Amino acid sequence: MNASYDVIILGAGAAGLMAAATAGHRGRRVLLLDHATKLAEKIRISGGGRCNFTNLHIRPECYLSANPHFCRSALAQYTQHDFIALVARHGIAWHEKTQGQLFCDDSSQQIIDMLDEECRAARVTRMMQTEIKSVSHGDGFEVETSRGGFTSESLVVATGGLAVPKIGATPLGYRLAEQFGLNMLAPEPALVPLTWHVQDSERFAPLAGTSLEVQARIGKTAFREQMLFTHKGISGPAILQISSYWSPGQSIVLNLLPGRDVSALLSAPEHHHQKLARVLSEQGWPRRFADAWLALQGMQDVYVRDLSAKKQLQFAQAVQNWAVLPNGTQGYKQAEVTRGGVDTRMLDSKTMMAKNMPGLFFVGEVVDVTGWLGGFNFQWAWSSGYVAGMNS
Repeated sequence: MNASYDVIILGAGAAGLMAAATAGHRGRRVLLLDHATKLAEKIRISGGGRCNFTNLHIRPECYLSANPHFCRSALAQYTQHDFIALVARHGIAWHEKTQGQLFCDDSSQQIIDMLDEECRAARVTRMMQTEIKSVSHGDGFEVETSRGGFTSESLVVATGGLAVPKIGATPLGYRLAEQFGLNMLAPEPALVPLTWHVQDSERFAPLAGTSLEVQARIGKTAFREQMLFTHKGISGPAILQISSYWSPGQSIVLNLLPGRDVSALLSAPEHHHQKLARVLSEQGWPRRFADAWLALQGMQDVYVRDLSAKKQLQFAQAVQNWAVLPNGTQGYKQAEVTRGGVDTRMLDSKTMMAKNMPGLFFVGEVVDVTGWLGGFNFQWAWSSGYVAGMNS
């Protein structure tokens, strides 16, 4: 089979579907290719099966990149409100969970079906279970596949990152970027659980399944959400968020009673004759964690009355500045997304097109733009896909 199209899109995930529908609605003849059996598996499994499809509080500051201003244009051209309007147009009911996170009331399959319908209405040709064998550039782009060769004026690479390999993540997009002379920033797991060193693993293993609210901080970046102890280390929203900012050898500072004045708490007369473990439990610490943490401090049987004013101050500092040193991450298998990727300094922020190769576009997770947890990465997929679709 040999056929010519205006636009070929590699990858039928969130960004690829958005780019395909957008280009197709402009009257472009679009071919959408993917090696997977099922459409948009990452959308399907996201948000516990309900797809956290965007966030009400999208802003450029919620994205990591070596080129931090790059995402501004795409996010402004296609906003969260534009996507919410699309969802509403398809009659999909949704709700806000916490911190602006929007989920389908029913199922993430509704978002997949919506994008599929948009592509059908735009007359997009889609081929699943199609292996990409090679991509070259002559008069246009030539894509050799397991179903034959195809040519196009424009090529949109929406192949995603390396996270969640069980649903078919591959490094194809990175290889294509390098093939066409674009710089790459080393990909790494992001929004990922962290692991303990051996000694900490033995110490905290009994706490697996225990969670508490913390503020996790690296430098000036901090997130206040739940932290979860696992059999291997720590996870939960606060840890997933800060993991994107973490580098090996770096400590994370945990405030274990965020938003509270611990010194004042210890000075309160009603706590004078209580053990520290009871006071901390009354503040929301699981008793198992209170006992383990106080044992670590050598204070498991200490009463508040036993602490001098100086010791109270030192204890408050310890509670609100507990430095932990992770050993590593749980890797791509447990990561939500990939940070790093195609160097955005090689792309035009207004079009997503490679500056050195007219007609070549990179969108979504393959690009060095990584959002916070909570719908930010899907919005980047919608926004970058839309911009490429409008310009390819």
